[in-house]
Amino acid sequence: MRRRAPYFKARGLPDEPGELTEHACINLLLSNHGALYAWEFEDDEGKDIRVKVSGQATFNTINSVLRAACDGHGLALVPERLARPHLNAGGLQTCLDAFCPSFPGFHLYYPSRQRSSSAFEVVLEALREKA
Repeated sequence: MRRRAPYFKARGLPDEPGELTEHACINLLLSNHGALYAWEFEDDEGKDIRVKVSGQATFNTINSVLRAACDGHGLALVPERLARPHLNAGGLQTCLDAFCPSFPGFHLYYPSRQRSSSAFEVVLEALREKA
């Protein structure tokens, strides 16, 4: 049987995004907008769902949000690639999976026939190595 993450042991799992307003959620402050990030989901028809969550913890970096979730302070919306080690170890657990569309990754489009700057070439090579 899968071990429940600390927060879920005490509060249970939400069944749909609207129930997040009844949970302690860890917010991310968008420094470029000065606003809290509204959590984004999709229903089974592909329609966007946005939920403004509340909680006592707000951070301006995703790593701080992740750490607070690992410490059991509430629910967090973080990229799966960052949470994966904690999910695998049982310290975190996913919820609302049916409302979370997969994200295939980023794509970079650039004119390959033009001469690129050396800085751009370094970034491009780093991205190719990660792929």
